[in-house]
Amino acid sequence: MMDLTDRHARVFLRLLSRHTRLYTEMITTGALIHGDRRRFLAFDPSEHPLAIQLGGSDAAELAACARMAEDAGYDEVNLNVGCPSDRVQSGRFGACLMAEPDLVAEGVAAMHKAVTIPVTVKTRIGIDRDESTDRLYALVERVRAAGCRTFIIHARKAWLDGLSPKENREVPPLRYPVVHALKRDFPGLTIVVNGGIASIEACAQQLEHVDGVMLGREAYYNPWLLASVDPVLFGEAAPVESRAEVVERLMPYVMARCAEGVPVSAITRHILGLYQAVPGARLWRRTLSEQVHRPGTSPEVIRAALTHVENRKDDERLVA
Repeated sequence: MMDLTDRHARVFLRLLSRHTRLYTEMITTGALIHGDRRRFLAFDPSEHPLAIQLGGSDAAELAACARMAEDAGYDEVNLNVGCPSDRVQSGRFGACLMAEPDLVAEGVAAMHKAVTIPVTVKTRIGIDRDESTDRLYALVERVRAAGCRTFIIHARKAWLDGLSPKENREVPPLRYPVVHALKRDFPGLTIVVNGGIASIEACAQQLEHVDGVMLGREAYYNPWLLASVDPVLFGEAAPVESRAEVVERLMPYVMARCAEGVPVSAITRHILGLYQAVPGARLWRRTLSEQVHRPGTSPEVIRAALTHVENRKDDERLVA
């Protein structure tokens, strides 16, 4: 997710689940080829399994960026054919590429030839007001022939004219049966469903029909959800037993990055949702939000916020 799932967010989320595959925010081919390549490709070894998501449409550029990703150690290259923002339309990548399946297939074929790691595609079930699934099936057919075996399908259409990116995550109706039917019609492909899934129970229900589930903003804004993934979906013990343990395990990473000059706020912004929907959530967010921007703030502000929250929970138990 652009501007959200950077390397700091991913290190934090990895603490909650060993098995969940993490994805970078979408990185354009232009940014990698002409920008600060080292910064865009950087990740912590703890993030594996890790996929990089690319935005672009030029086959040669996609192949070059896929090679960069493989050389950097990524486990998968994912091509975004689903982002509906105006910026991606003007740059000829994202959801508008659903109208150009041959161009997508050309890019996937070039990446597939350039690397040995899996090349996957994330898309939507359609674009604009067309209610048929012909466009989706045409895309999958052509891209499958180009070597792609895994498709992540956001179960909404993208309305490219008239809706903001936020509205495109909420207004077009979710149509999970379309994704389920795609799996039935292409049983040899790995089909992963995305969109509107907000609980582990909902994940389990979807897995009766498809091969995988991608969680987006729900996992970011309510990250404790991921602590149930390993025990419920993989039959293994959770890597952490409490939110406090997550904070303590994150602290060495925070200390190391801040020693390199990273502002503590660049990391704390990703952990504001850790106490979502439990006592102390507002206190946690307020303590971090008010303190981190003060001059000289150290990583210890995180432990201070944790102490405030845990003490409040203890006080509530005493009253009860």
